[in-house]
Amino acid sequence: MNRRLGILGGTFDPIHRGHLDLGTAAHEALRLTSVLVLPSHVPPHRPQTSASAFHRFAMAAMAVSGQRGWEVSDLELNAPGPSYTSHTLQRLLDTGYMPGELFFVIGADAFADIESWRDYPELLSLANFAVVSRPGHSVRDLPMRVPRLADRFANSTNAARGETTSIFLIDALTADVSSTIIRERLLAHLSVDGLVPERVQQHIEQHRLYRSPIPTRRAADLSSHPAAGRLHGED
Repeated sequence: MNRRLGILGGTFDPIHRGHLDLGTAAHEALRLTSVLVLPSHVPPHRPQTSASAFHRFAMAAMAVSGQRGWEVSDLELNAPGPSYTSHTLQRLLDTGYMPGELFFVIGADAFADIESWRDYPELLSLANFAVVSRPGHSVRDLPMRVPRLADRFANSTNAARGETTSIFLIDALTADVSSTIIRERLLAHLSVDGLVPERVQQHIEQHRLYRSPIPTRRAADLSSHPAAGRLHGED
């Protein structure tokens, strides 16, 4: 059976259009059979999340609802301690996957710091990495950003099933939005229309997530932020 599992991890605090664009780009470019969305439990390199694990899982499930081949997993949420990518990949391998069947989806901005990750460089042998361009961070710049890995970069058209792994570079359009700016806009009582899926926005509003009675930043400072719909590569 030809299995090609995409793995999209993150705090998803909250999940947004940029996250979904990453998964979609990898799904299409690498002809993945499925995409597994993994909300992290305790992020090792970031402050504690604003929303609870329950709400982050719920929003992720709402975001992928109706997307064929996509599902949300609590694999990391149920694991003790920090959510290290190497540990997650090993758990998936222990279920019967081969390294060549796994495709860890990540933005080019995050991948540029891969040498600082736990269990580097061994973790690169646990799965393929599907690296997608992000606004201001094109995959074309990665050979200069991480020159030690230049010989492992591959074109998505060369993806093959097997035990060996590669780093596939995908230059695609992804929404210019971050969870941080969404939280800041909500704190300032500004709209996040178009930045998150509609059902996620409804969940945020219903449970008053990321809200504060006193805005922490001036509305004028945030209303002009370029996150409002701009895509990578567009002026």
